[in-house]
Amino acid sequence: MINDETTDRELLTVMASMKARRGKEQLLREALEALIEPTQHDEGMVAYHLHQGVEDPALFCFYEKWTNAEALDSHLQAPHLVELGTKVDDLLDGDIVIHRVRRIG
Repeated sequence: MINDETTDRELLTVMASMKARRGKEQLLREALEALIEPTQHDEGMVAYHLHQGVEDPALFCFYEKWTNAEALDSHLQAPHLVELGTKVDDLLDGDIVIHRVRRIG
């Protein structure tokens, strides 16, 4: 994990959120958890954390840090992520919302 504040500000941070369809929360959770281990091996991955809503357990969010946009783009084409894309449509209530941000403070 990179702790240097200057270096941390250079990283690309991604916040991705999605909601599970009613009754599909556990299935979506399992599908998302299955991404964690293979993503640990993706080049340029610094942090990859999955969260579930406290007030709304249908809400899932990834908080990610990548060394650069190219590393993120490579991750998005990785087999484990492409495979997930073929499985989750019937598990999701709405679209996946993705924000790419950089730390400024």
